[in-house]
Amino acid sequence: MTGNITAALERHASTVTRLSSQISSYYAARLPYRIFHGSTNSTRPPTQKGTNTKFVDISSLNNVLSVDRATKTALVEPNVPMDKLVEATLPHGLVPPIVMEFPGITAGGGFAGTAGESSSFRHGFFDDTVREVEMVLGNGEVVKVKNPDLPREVSSTATAAENGGDLFRGAAGAVGTLGTTTLLEVQLMDAKKFVKTEYKRANSVAEAIRMVREETQNAENDYVDGILFSKDHGVIVTGKLVNELPSPPPSSSSSSASEKPIKPQTFSGPWDPWFYLHCQSRTLSPSTSTTPNSSPVVATDYVPLAEYLFRYDRGGFWVGAAAFQYFSWVPFTKLTRWFLDDFLHTRMMYRALHGSGESARFVVQDIAMPFETSEEFINYTSSSLGIWPLWLCPLKRRAPPTFHPHTTRPGTDPSDEKAQDDMMLNIGVWGWGPDSPQEFVAKNIELENKVHELGGMKWFYAHTYYEQEKFWKMYGGRTWYDALRKKYHAEHLPTVWDKIHVDADKAGKKQRHWLLAKKPIGGFYGIWKSIQSKDYFLHRKAQWKWKGE
Repeated sequence: MTGNITAALERHASTVTRLSSQISSYYAARLPYRIFHGSTNSTRPPTQKGTNTKFVDISSLNNVLSVDRATKTALVEPNVPMDKLVEATLPHGLVPPIVMEFPGITAGGGFAGTAGESSSFRHGFFDDTVREVEMVLGNGEVVKVKNPDLPREVSSTATAAENGGDLFRGAAGAVGTLGTTTLLEVQLMDAKKFVKTEYKRANSVAEAIRMVREETQNAENDYVDGILFSKDHGVIVTGKLVNELPSPPPSSSSSSASEKPIKPQTFSGPWDPWFYLHCQSRTLSPSTSTTPNSSPVVATDYVPLAEYLFRYDRGGFWVGAAAFQYFSWVPFTKLTRWFLDDFLHTRMMYRALHGSGESARFVVQDIAMPFETSEEFINYTSSSLGIWPLWLCPLKRRAPPTFHPHTTRPGTDPSDEKAQDDMMLNIGVWGWGPDSPQEFVAKNIELENKVHELGGMKWFYAHTYYEQEKFWKMYGGRTWYDALRKKYHAEHLPTVWDKIHVDADKAGKKQRHWLLAKKPIGGFYGIWKSIQSKDYFLHRKAQWKWKGE
């Protein structure tokens, strides 16, 4: 085993040396470059290889180099997807505290972007669980920097770069604009076999928001999120890690042989329910809990841990249902979901979304809101966009300066940190927008303005239209960021705004190829592109799926 780890580290070092040399040559010529990962979970228009843009290809950095049971850490290259990371750690009885709920999201993407999931009310963003990162700076220098908010223990990968806390915090969420991440030391925690999953119905938006906040204060909860199906049907989902299934309930028969054991609920099989539909069916009857002191009706499942972590993969939360709306002659039934299962996992859907060009009219936005203004924002999305369901996910708030979304409570000064809440509520808004490019852009800009008005912020993975002046003002000005760019030799690289901004005028005038814009030709082309990727083999062969005791 030691020999395997040594060989893996040597291969890694060789790759990083090559990348360092390439980046150093770009720096000497003051040429900007972008990173090619080989996959994406962004809905922004992609920059294609083959253009005049210089690319640094890090797609081969896709290995888990080691898992250390004693220190509860893993050395992970940036293109390791969440499913491979979980498959590597579970045999050691360990799991990352934050696991992004789409299997294809990578560790590097979680660090350089913003990744908050249903355990983030307790553990924060994904980068909060990273102990150390190795980066190639803009001049080709290779450094390792520690998370300044974690105990300063001696790491197996420690180097002299002990004073890079500002780089660590600045690079987290900065979409690769301060350097190229090449290795992460991820903190792990003890895993358990199952997640005791409870579903509690809420009968109004206000009640759902209140229940989410209350569940974050329950020390027994390891996971908290929620789904709003409408203004009068919400489901708050909580998870508690457990090792054993409960004993079966007493049978009315005197013979114990008639007692049926509790069966774990799974979500990865073609005949399994999509998780959001399961939540809906488990809470169809309105509960009588309309007062703060009453207890909602609870439905309970025991879900194998990995099945819980990736419960939203099939159907991509509920975005997969939009494919059935596009191909309107295909009925949305359990049979058709089974038959088309290969195409309805998140990796395949991202390929199809980009290939078809439909990402240009599909609203995919995650919004961090203060709890106080969340109901008003949801009322806005209902009246302006008509998008349901909505996802609710509570998160620890990161104080600025940071490119992670951070909220401002109503009536407070954004610079007054003492007046801010330490929690915020992510609201996932995912659904069809207007067909017209001009109307689509206008609706997205309107949404951005409403979010800003209510003290919220967006995730960067989606279409972003903020003008430069407004953008930098939202993130505390450029002074802190430009100082980091100068200190760490990144001034020739694209800025965060450069990478995420979509030009509203160009986007509003952009027309897809007439053939792709014609239903269902564009959709079939997207499906063909997803088939070419062969990503369906990844979920077919996934080792994390529950196979029984």
